[in-house]
Amino acid sequence: QVQLVESGGGLVQPGGSLRLSCAASGSRFSINDMGWYRQAPGKERELVATISTSGTTDYGDSVKGRFTISRDNAKNTVYLQMNSLKPDDTAVYYCRAIMARQYLYWGQGTQVTVSS
Repeated sequence: QVQLVESGGGLVQPGGSLRLSCAASGSRFSINDMGWYRQAPGKERELVATISTSGTTDYGDSVKGRFTISRDNAKNTVYLQMNSLKPDDTAVYYCRAIMARQYLYWGQGTQVTVSS
């Protein structure tokens, strides 16, 4: 059974930093793109960042220059370094992985709250 386990969320003050991690396990298929999405209360889920197996990245406009996505293919783990956090970054952050170029999996989500 495929699992995506996220960690690293929490409460941080504006201007602070957090690092999210997401480890994939249980898949017999190769893992292709991995990424992070977020959903704030009353809003649709939106792209934060994605990364391919070769390291090609894509970012949502609101996080460009502040967030950095990376991955460790040997550990099937993707990371999201979040700097200069703003209250508008408050959301549940979800890890997503595409496997065998056709199967889509989501993590359970981790809460990030930016508040003073």
